[in-house]
Formats: sequence, C-alpha cells, structure tokens
Amino acid sequence: MEWYYYFALVGVGLVAGIINAMAAGGSMLSLPFLIFLGLPANIANATNRVAILFQNIVGVNSFRQEKIFDLKTDYRLALPAVVGAIIGALFAVEIDPQLLEKIIGFVMFFMLLVIIFKPDAWLKKQVGVVNSKPSLIQYIVFFFIGMYGGFIQLGVGFLLLGGLVLGCGYDLVKANAIKLFIVLVYTIFAIVIFIFHDQIDWLSGLMLACGNMLGAWIGVKFTMKGGAKLVRYVLIVVLALITVKLLVGL
Repeated sequence: MEWYYYFALVGVGLVAGIINAMAAGGSMLSLPFLIFLGLPANIANATNRVAILFQNIVGVNSFRQEKIFDLKTDYRLALPAVVGAIIGALFAVEIDPQLLEKIIGFVMFFMLLVIIFKPDAWLKKQVGVVNSKPSLIQYIVFFFIGMYGGFIQLGVGFLLLGGLVLGCGYDLVKANAIKLFIVLVYTIFAIVIFIFHDQIDWLSGLMLACGNMLGAWIGVKFTMKGGAKLVRYVLIVVLALITVKLLVGL
C-alpha cells in the first residue's frame, strides 16, 4: 500500500467518525475505502472494527462529559447486543470473502434507498416514554441488531437508532450516546474473535482510528448543537459509487 493511502485513511476516518457520532453510517465510507485499498472484504470488515472501537471510546466519554450518557442506567441494552455480536462475528470470519462483498453491496444499496427516500427518518426528535428496564421484546430486538453488527458493522447505527428512538422512546441525542456505547461494548468481543482468526490489518486499522477518534469528538460537539443533515449528499454519492462497484463489478 502506498504511503499516501494512510493519510487518506485518516481523512476518511475523520469524516466517518463525525457521521457516526452525529447519526449513523460512517462505515459506509470507511469499509468500502478499505476494500478499495485492496483489502479482502473479510479483512476490511475486521479492520474497520479497530477504528470503531477507538472512535466509540472517545464518543461515549464525550457524551458522558456532556451529561448525556449514564452508565448506571444506560447499559442494559448492550447485554443482548453483545451476545448477538459474538454469534455474528463468528459467522463473519467463516464466510467466503466474495460472498461477504456482495452482502455488503446489497446492504449499502438498501441504505442508499433509505437515505434518498427518507432523509430525515433518523433526525427527527421522537417523543415517548422511556422505560428504566427494557422489555423482553426489546432485549430480543437488540440481540438481533447485535448479531448483525457483529457480522457487518455497516449500517448497524441506523438499526440501533431506530430501535432506541422508535422502539424505546429516546430522543435522538440520548439515542446517539447509547448507540455508541452498545457498539463499543460488542466491538470489544468482536475484535477478539477477529484477532483470533488473524483478520485485522493493524496499520490500516490504527491509521483509520486516528481519524475516527477526532471525528467522534467533533461529531459529539455538532450533535449537541444540532444538525446531522450535512452528510446526506456525501453519503448518496459515495453509496451509489460503491454499490455499483461491489454489485456490478465496474
């Protein structure tokens, strides 16, 4: 890999970190970029988790400092997600890389449709009653979301926000904080599995993480001030290009 690609990784990580902290979908940029750099889909999928881990450490701590996240009450939904993520990661390390690439392409195409036709779906504040203790249905839902996240990080933030905002009644800012924490916790377990199967390109992952961490800090500041719509057009262009690349092979 050429030396200047590592600087590009930091830049992509910066943008991805901002997007992930403000809403969701940063891996739509980082994961395809890793694939474009020549990493097989399974290695890219694992390597991306290194950046996600460090990004979410910064993001959760920043939300905690803003008094948005409280570990004593906001940890519960991470438990079923961790169990699901372990199962998903175990499946991911065994799947054929070419098949995984096609799956990623289809997921990205779906997310592209969501962004185009429902641009504000995850940006509107929802009003609802938040239960201090999740229901059995909520535990089950977050188990399957965790399973998907362990398998492919791509787009899991949208699922988590949907579950937290529409299913649990959190406002978007609070949901963003809990989302980052859930992903942080299950990513620790997923990375252990990927390390065991030697599927992480550490240099690429750490360079990407440098950008993601800074982006997460900036993204939390933007989130507190409001506004995550700026990323929409960038995502549409990138998703369209990468979907064509992965599914059509152009």
